[in-house]
Amino acid sequence: MNLSTLLQPSAVKVATALTSKKRLFHALGDLAHAAYGLDAAIAVSALQEREALGPTGVGNGVALPHARIDDLTCVRGVFLRLEKPIDFTAVDRQPVDLVFGLFAPENSGVDHLKALALVSRTLRDPGVCAKLRANADPSILHAILTEGPAIQAA
Repeated sequence: MNLSTLLQPSAVKVATALTSKKRLFHALGDLAHAAYGLDAAIAVSALQEREALGPTGVGNGVALPHARIDDLTCVRGVFLRLEKPIDFTAVDRQPVDLVFGLFAPENSGVDHLKALALVSRTLRDPGVCAKLRANADPSILHAILTEGPAIQAA
């Protein structure tokens, strides 16, 4: 598994006017709908339900919201780079500006966990995060996220 199988170029965007976690989840749902045909309302609801279990802000300005959805056949990702960081109740209490959302089939089991681990490892790399923060072109952001054999899951 690698990020190029999880993340289509059309699922990467720079967001300019998001001011809350709720609006962020709606933007992720809209992006998942546009890129993969997911029902945006179902995606948003699933993200909110998962977030209610505990925040998915992992620190250093990164959040990994994720959810399981019945009608999916494979794990899909969406990525937003926020021009202005927002409060996300992250573990380090820092605002978030890099958001990778994952949507997995309800019965995906280990594939969901592998995808989450892959994204987590990728966005723990300070060099990757610096490149993402330095670019505003979605195609470049996609290339940064999907480049390199060093960013692969087992």
